[in-house]
Amino acid sequence: MKIFSGTAHRPLGERIAACLGLPLGEVKISRFSDGEIGVQFEENIRGRDVFLVQPTCPPAENLLELLIMVDAAKRASAGRITAVIPYYGYARQDRKDGPRVAITSRLVADLLQAAGIHRILTMDLHAPQIQGFFNIPFDHLMASRLFIDLFTMHSIENLTIVAPDVGSTKLARFYANYMKTDFVIVDKYRTGPNQAVALNLIGDVKGKNCLIVDDIVDTAGTLSATIAMLKERGCKDIYCAITHPVLSGQAVDRIESSAITAMWVCDTLPTPREHQFNKIHKLSTAKLFGGAIRRIHEEESISHLFLDDHDESRESMVDSAQLEMLSGIISSD
Repeated sequence: MKIFSGTAHRPLGERIAACLGLPLGEVKISRFSDGEIGVQFEENIRGRDVFLVQPTCPPAENLLELLIMVDAAKRASAGRITAVIPYYGYARQDRKDGPRVAITSRLVADLLQAAGIHRILTMDLHAPQIQGFFNIPFDHLMASRLFIDLFTMHSIENLTIVAPDVGSTKLARFYANYMKTDFVIVDKYRTGPNQAVALNLIGDVKGKNCLIVDDIVDTAGTLSATIAMLKERGCKDIYCAITHPVLSGQAVDRIESSAITAMWVCDTLPTPREHQFNKIHKLSTAKLFGGAIRRIHEEESISHLFLDDHDESRESMVDSAQLEMLSGIISSD
């Protein structure tokens, strides 16, 4: 087995390799003077089980770089090529919702398969049905495993789960059932790309601590509207557990100036160095991805990494150091 990382989020690739007790593989990724990308594996991968770690977040060169890595691995006679995509970009363009528009997530799936990948490993697709765009094995991890591990160790009292829109209802219901609490739904109306107005709240949050759960936070415009509505309805502390921190535009400023007590996100995307976070805290996905990679390599089921039952004896996927650091953030009722 060999683990390689592209340049989009090399620190995560290093953490995943470390969890597996392996060195990150040597691959040279260069830019020619005209900007074109060149990839060369600097070690023998003939017949090996190769895992390529690369989120396909913007810029689009991250996707192109992954495609070229796959092609180089294929031409180097790798035995099996698995694309480990912590964040699957373009997942929000999964259907034809207007005249003369593209279904870009399908296009990305076609490109990856045409390049020669044999398997996909990713986390919390915005639209799970994207799995159907692929004709190869597809493993889909859930960040809820990490967040539930965190809240099991450090519970939030008097809690209500919040679905920030109707599309998040299934996820909110899962958290509520697992944590044996109630959930509410925010009725949201989109006024344009990255713009929405929170109209109604289905449920009661008065006097409750709230946990907003979702898969992506992008500009945080709709999140801000949800927070304002929850406060108007009399909730106490507001927490967020969101998988992918895209954090474009004014997102960081909006979150840091909001009434949120704390937001937990995953390290599926690189964090811009200019961002200074006080309320945003990252959970590492390395142990979860490392566990999945080991099981894929050994041809074992990855179902142990899902939360299908209340097995309190399961191994935590959150580092103990992170659990300790984050414990002081959650206040008791």
